[in-house]
Amino acid sequence: MRMIDLIEKKRAGKELTKTEIDFFVKGLTDGTIPDYQVSAFLMTIFYEDMSDEEITALTLAMANSGDVIDLSSINGIKVDKHSTGGVGDTTTIVLAPLVASIGVPVAKMSGRGLGHTGGTIDKLEAIPGFQVELPNDKFIQLVNESQVAVTGQSGDLAPADKTLYALRDVTATVDSIPLIASSIMSKKIASGADAIVLDVTTGDGAFMKNIDDATRLAETMVRIGELAGRRTMAVISDMSQPLGEAIGNSIEIVEAIETLQGKGPEDLTEMVYVLGSQMVVLAGHAKTLEEARGLLVEALESGKALEKFKEMIQNQGGDPDVVDHPEKMGVAKYTIELLAKSSGCVREIQAESIGVAAMLLGAGRKTKEDLIDYTVGVKLHKKVGMDVTEGEPLVTIYANRENVDDVKQMLYDNIEIGETVEEPQLVRKIVTK
Repeated sequence: MRMIDLIEKKRAGKELTKTEIDFFVKGLTDGTIPDYQVSAFLMTIFYEDMSDEEITALTLAMANSGDVIDLSSINGIKVDKHSTGGVGDTTTIVLAPLVASIGVPVAKMSGRGLGHTGGTIDKLEAIPGFQVELPNDKFIQLVNESQVAVTGQSGDLAPADKTLYALRDVTATVDSIPLIASSIMSKKIASGADAIVLDVTTGDGAFMKNIDDATRLAETMVRIGELAGRRTMAVISDMSQPLGEAIGNSIEIVEAIETLQGKGPEDLTEMVYVLGSQMVVLAGHAKTLEEARGLLVEALESGKALEKFKEMIQNQGGDPDVVDHPEKMGVAKYTIELLAKSSGCVREIQAESIGVAAMLLGAGRKTKEDLIDYTVGVKLHKKVGMDVTEGEPLVTIYANRENVDDVKQMLYDNIEIGETVEEPQLVRKIVTK
């Protein structure tokens, strides 16, 4: 078998066999297929697309190209949740203890952030002492004993995907749905999940800017998951504006605590219930989404979920006292109010640019080597569809530098005030098999 034959076959629009795709992934992983042929192959996929069977074969081959985490010793059905990304996405920090508090095992492997703000792991590190790197045996022990643990992605998961992504990034083939879907799902499958819930975001702050692309990606990943033997569901959610109010690290932990206390932003709370209900159904703890939601609402309102969060923090070496005293995570030196320049209705909040403003303060990374300042960020006081009066606070800026004129200007430029507009629809679609 020769790589050039696969390139020619795919260029002609023909379907590749599992054997041919396995040959490609093996050569990609061990370096026997040169980058120029891999790049040519990526471009043929970009233009000729792939069938569900091809994408599934590519996903499984990449998942098996490195370590595959064995979570079989954890009791119950393990459900993983993945978001395609956004701004102010604090859902995992609320979801993990909430779902675990009703007895569903949550063995969550999360990543660090590169961009607007930190990833889930960076945010949890804002909690003093919290250990995000757990040995596999400790990780499994905690989930069996306490139903929940969150750790950084360990081992060499899907190395073929890492190599492929690096080449996609420099060959203008990143935004190919078969390649995006196989990249995400290969890591989820290698992480040992029995079932997968996907949050596919769409809008300005998301990778998929329009609903059509988001729908196709969600439907593709659900089909891949099912073909790979994993029960899979997806939510297509709005990311035209940030989710919740906080964009930062420690301030997002505070927002997660407030949500677990029943005092969080309405959109974040709703997103947690929607995703959590799917996790509970896939884990077999409820027959319907309505029944699952009822269990989650009771767990949050009774305080069980908040207690589970404290337990999770303590189990992973952190100080659970931050739940009652969040100032223990540290506070920014300067708190600056950004005041509205006019009265009206908030018509638009450009999510991506608001995230960049937080990054300029130090809440995110431009490169992998950058250090994150956990205490900085921005908090929105008005969301799309809300009325605002001239001189009223629009945003609170938390900074460790006195001059934040660049951040102020970016915020003013990307929050539009004008005539009345309806609030955006948070959940656009639910996708199942």
